[in-house]
Parts: sequence; C-alpha cells; structure tokens
Amino acid sequence: MGFFDKLKSGLSKTKTSLDDKINGVFSTFRKVDEELLEELEEALIMSDIGMDTSLEIISKLRNRIKRENIKDSEEVKQVLREEIKNILEICDNSLKLETKPSVILVIRSKWSSEKLLQ
Repeated sequence: MGFFDKLKSGLSKTKTSLDDKINGVFSTFRKVDEELLEELEEALIMSDIGMDTSLEIISKLRNRIKRENIKDSEEVKQVLREEIKNILEICDNSLKLETKPSVILVIRSKWSSEKLLQ
C-alpha cells in the first residue's frame, strides 16, 4: 500500500468516525435543546475536530438556532454542515515551513462539505 493509499484510508476512517458519532447524536435526540448541543460538542471533540474548533462550531450553531428559531433536528443538521463548511473555507491554507521538521495536515474538504452527515 502506497503513501497516498494510506492517507486516503486514514481520512476515510476519520470521516466514518465523525459521521457515526454525529449521526448517533441525531438518532438519539429529536428535540433541539441544550442537551443536543452538548452531545454534538462532545461528538466533535471525540472526532478529533479539536476543542477550540468544536466550541466555535457549537457556539455558531447555538446562535443560529436562536436567531433563526430552529426547532427541527434536520434543520440543525443542515446548519451544522454549513458551519463546518464555513470553517473549512476560511482556514489559512498557506504552507508555513519555517520549522524543521514541518508537519503537513491534509484535509479533503470535498467530503467534509458535501457528504458530511448524510
């Protein structure tokens, strides 16, 4: 198995883990409330999204739920997709290779923005 096959396999496992965790939350909670948001936050953190990014996503999701008066869990799922997509689009994707060794993280945003949580 070549390098890119291993990379693709690893990304696939991450996507599956994220999908499973988030879809599990939505299958358990039908009511849009603080408990749903707390479980989504935990699912994001456990899926290696990162603490700061997870908190930012949930904060933006919470604000949109209040502002748009969202009551349906399917609407919450759609807004969650949009917020994750927005974060991926605004990321600084320039390489900073001043340090040695440097680490390059590859994120295949196509699956993140189009197929996440389907």
